[in-house]
Amino acid sequence: MSTRTEQEPDLSHHGDAEVREDGAALTDLAVNVRTGTPPAWLRERITASLDGLAAYPDGRAARRAVARRHSLPVDRVLLTAGAAEAFVLLARGVAARHPVVVHPQFTEPEAALRAAGLPVRRVVLREEEGFRLDPAAVPAEADLVVVGNPTNPTSVLHPAADLAALARPGRVLVVDEAFIDAVPGERESVAGLAGSLPGLVVLRSLTKTWGLAGLRVGYLLADTDLVTRLSRGQPLWPVSSPALAAAEACCGPRALAEAEAAARRTAADRHYLLEHLGRLPGAVPLRAAAVAARAPFVLVRHPDGAALRLRLREQGFAVRRGDTFPGLGPQWLRLAVRDRATTDAFLAAVTAAGDAPGTGSRSGHDGSAG
Repeated sequence: MSTRTEQEPDLSHHGDAEVREDGAALTDLAVNVRTGTPPAWLRERITASLDGLAAYPDGRAARRAVARRHSLPVDRVLLTAGAAEAFVLLARGVAARHPVVVHPQFTEPEAALRAAGLPVRRVVLREEEGFRLDPAAVPAEADLVVVGNPTNPTSVLHPAADLAALARPGRVLVVDEAFIDAVPGERESVAGLAGSLPGLVVLRSLTKTWGLAGLRVGYLLADTDLVTRLSRGQPLWPVSSPALAAAEACCGPRALAEAEAAARRTAADRHYLLEHLGRLPGAVPLRAAAVAARAPFVLVRHPDGAALRLRLREQGFAVRRGDTFPGLGPQWLRLAVRDRATTDAFLAAVTAAGDAPGTGSRSGHDGSAG
């Protein structure tokens, strides 16, 4: 692990830019939103909420639904306009003097902390160590720690015990679980510990599994005092009525069963992708990172990843560049896990792109992931 500051990446870059870059019609492997979403039943619930748009939003039912879903008291739940709002609330509402962000991970938390004028220190995990977290690598003086689980973009799922080891009095520990519902059984989640483990804050998003990026809805789980303090930083009625209807619906038994089934399909599709990536010929040196992937995306590298990304666009595929994540570089790419037919088409595009000049396929690199 390393605590050194990397050359500054573009923290504001997000995967949707890969798809919108030039307006081309591309197969989207850059954004980690489940395809075919939102499902029809969820669209119907959201549409039905439009009849009540004349009234101001009332979040009580959605808040109760989230609390039931996690077996927590309702006063430990804060509804937000997506996880992005939660990051801003934390950056402004926690009087941190020594904030630490564990990288590589989603860049929005660090961007929010820097925008609030806070001096961010990075703990950078290394591929040679499986991008895995060693709690001892986090400085003892850190009073705000942010870590993703499973982590975007590495796809690593950290053990809940390692995360719990980071908690201590006087420290706010933020665990971003935006992708945990894509893990079968939500294994290694610490959501149920919110309010009982000192300083723990768990963030959840409905964007990824349910295809609601445009609706902006998520929530935060924490002890009552912190929830109250952060809520004071929100404007009145911060979450719209359609978003509240979605939050309530996505916490119900039907939604939880569908999410679990989707997580198991994703795990099988991810295995298929990784297995076939491993079978690519040596002349096409695209290799998965040497980690156990558990999220609905995988991190891969290529000797000339930037050129390969552009060649893949010509082949009709958008993939996420990795050089905007602290701790990674231009050789890294992130791929969303899709169905097997899409994976087959992507692998064919990789082979075609690798045969083109300028992608490093004939450059003598061995393409190993070590």
